[in-house]
Amino acid sequence: MTTVYDIYSFIEDIAPYRLQEGYDNSGLNVGEMSAEVRSVLVALDCTAEVAREACQRDFDLVLTHHPVIFRGLKTLVPNDPAVILAAGGKNDLSMHTNFDSAEGGMNDVLCKMLGLKPESALHEEHGVGCGYVCECDGMNVRELAQRAKDVLGCRVVRFSGGEREIRRVGVCSGSGGSFLADAAEKGCQVLLTGDVKHDVFIDGENMGVSVIDAGHFYTENIFCEFIANELKNKFSDLRVEIAVSNRDIVEVI
Repeated sequence: MTTVYDIYSFIEDIAPYRLQEGYDNSGLNVGEMSAEVRSVLVALDCTAEVAREACQRDFDLVLTHHPVIFRGLKTLVPNDPAVILAAGGKNDLSMHTNFDSAEGGMNDVLCKMLGLKPESALHEEHGVGCGYVCECDGMNVRELAQRAKDVLGCRVVRFSGGEREIRRVGVCSGSGGSFLADAAEKGCQVLLTGDVKHDVFIDGENMGVSVIDAGHFYTENIFCEFIANELKNKFSDLRVEIAVSNRDIVEVI
């Protein structure tokens, strides 16, 4: 019998929970460690839609990158994903910033998909690295932005300084705009990340560093296929699927 704890321990081997940031809430968010798991539904986020899918399709465990409970809940309402899961007797695990920082984790997968080879950490805090600096010759910013759009399936990619030639690139999945100064200090001509605010583009322009915003969802949705395959290889008795409702809820016109 496979339990939630067995899967938690497997995640611990891939991405030790000690690597998570202090503000994070990775780990068990709903359910109990001793619960039996016969099926796992994987998603980037546990939205209400994903939680309902888990209940309707009878998945025992939801495994996501972003925690279903990130900030403390002061009120329990019927449409809250954690409430839906608990009412349905389901379990939820997440592997957020521990997977972002783990060797072989999110940023390794992202760099591999982009055809970039990590050389060193982009940012370090308390001895834990996040993101990578990669060597990148023979293309400009516009070409790298196009590559990101193609391989990650982005609907929109925003970028600055498109004709700038690249020798080094800083890469950080999710929301890495705060690492712009790290990228500049380490000689990068461009920072590729998601969730970039207007002022980061302006600061980058003033520093001579281009910025590529490939989106939070698209730079991290790569988690789903990666962890689903890892689970299938480790636990052959489990039914593991990526949620049909796993999607970018943001629309563009």
